[in-house]
Amino acid sequence: MSIGGSIGMMAMVAAVGADRPVGDIRSTRSVAVGIHGMVATSQPLAVLAGLDILKKGGNAIDAAIAVNAVLGVVEPASCGIGGDLFALVWDAKTKKLHGLNASGRSPYAATRALFEGKGLKFIPERGPLSWSVPGCVDGWEMLRGRFGTMTFEQLLAPAIEAAENGFAVTEVIAGEWRGAESLLSDSPDAARTFLKDGRAPRAGEVFSNLFLARTYRLIADRGRDAFYKGDVARRIVAFSEANGGLFTRRDFEEHASSWIEPVGTNYRGYDVWELPPNGQGIAVLQMLNLLEPFDLKGMGHNSAEHLHLFIEAKKLVYADRARYYADPEVEKGLPIAELISKEYARKRLTLFNPEQAARRVSAGEVSRADTVYLTVVDKDRNVVSLIQSNYFGFGSGLVPGDLGFALQNRGCLFALDANHPNRLEPHKRPFQTIIPAMVTRDGRPWLSFGVMGGDMQPQGHVQVLCNMIDFGMNVQEAGDAARVQHHGSSTPTGEVMTDGGRVTVESGVSDPVVAALRARGHRVSRARSGFGGYQGIRIDWENGVLLGGSEPRKDGCAMGY
Repeated sequence: MSIGGSIGMMAMVAAVGADRPVGDIRSTRSVAVGIHGMVATSQPLAVLAGLDILKKGGNAIDAAIAVNAVLGVVEPASCGIGGDLFALVWDAKTKKLHGLNASGRSPYAATRALFEGKGLKFIPERGPLSWSVPGCVDGWEMLRGRFGTMTFEQLLAPAIEAAENGFAVTEVIAGEWRGAESLLSDSPDAARTFLKDGRAPRAGEVFSNLFLARTYRLIADRGRDAFYKGDVARRIVAFSEANGGLFTRRDFEEHASSWIEPVGTNYRGYDVWELPPNGQGIAVLQMLNLLEPFDLKGMGHNSAEHLHLFIEAKKLVYADRARYYADPEVEKGLPIAELISKEYARKRLTLFNPEQAARRVSAGEVSRADTVYLTVVDKDRNVVSLIQSNYFGFGSGLVPGDLGFALQNRGCLFALDANHPNRLEPHKRPFQTIIPAMVTRDGRPWLSFGVMGGDMQPQGHVQVLCNMIDFGMNVQEAGDAARVQHHGSSTPTGEVMTDGGRVTVESGVSDPVVAALRARGHRVSRARSGFGGYQGIRIDWENGVLLGGSEPRKDGCAMGY
């Protein structure tokens, strides 16, 4: 290990404060263990709901839906039925991995001409013009109908109870909620739904959402059609018409999720699986391909050499992301296979300078931010890796009447450039940031994990995987370790702007390492937030045990039985 890496580890120990009597002193808690089943997510009540479903005979898919529904109650800034969903499912019976894209599409009335007529060069990040159809509820039904064993009435019962009877708000979630007070105050419906006496609930206060409980009961009684063809859709469209939105009944009636084939790469003997675009999951595979030729362990964890390589690999991949990632159902012939190939990575590595940060990176030539993550494994070793989001905190900032949830703002991720693959068109899926992941080894699931957090997600996935595979950390330590994030604006043609972007690091990255990165030309600063939220479950087949990790940047936990 390098001197910089050793200093970085000592700094992280100091930042944690407590000294663990056994195991790695850097870890914040013990690895969670279980035999029969395990749930890991960002809020304890949601974890308990999932475990209850498993103990009642439900499988991992059933539990995942119940967990997600509870998260929509207790963590409403980050997720809810006004947002989208993606999932990877390992079916233990067939020993096959399945992918679900439950993201929504733009309204049929959404055209570039409409936005140009309003004098807009970009789609607004908030408000009714940022809406796309919410895909979450249809995603639940797709999962339940294909793999589940329980009814919506059973699966939504824990969430309905929490919404009606109230729950104690946890610390991190309270901070996110408080940061949205001004946004929520601007909309009467949002304010009456999510504020108490004009303010967000504080940590430890009890909050209830009777509006959402009523909407959940409609779904429990009448299924997904209550949302897309019934009273919920009718009221969302009426709200849209009254507030300058573009939704029609057709947008909801014709919504459908898609079962898709996961894509993967092999990293040092581990098969890493992500979902293809319109999400950004293949960015993880591209980054791993760029890192694989290097001896990361020899460089030292979070050493300047290690982090410089990681940051430069990220720049190369995100230039491709800005140029090529779009909805493959509309944009035919996206070069996905080539982008995730080892040969393409070798070509791109010719641009890497080990001594100097790149200031401008173009996309390669080919042939042509608020989210929740959860993972569940059951006694049969069915595995679900699921991520669900409103995009920004409370999405568009608008709540349709008294339905109890915010509508997402994913539509703002479309480009208005007519030549870009991710250009806005009617009934098209926008580029998405949320990505679930799974790792298999010898044909069996080895790790189910995710790292929520917008542009941080692929960067977080890669850092967690390298922590485990290259640096030998366990499933908890891999999430506890200090992270870095590169921030860089990209043009529609996929070029990182000429300042080279900037890098933020956590306190566990040492001052000498920061200085060494700056000497290479990186603009580095320290930050306390923005590094994602990790959850993971590793399957130990030899001992028949589930090993769970849940990081301290969120309120949640991993728990097994």
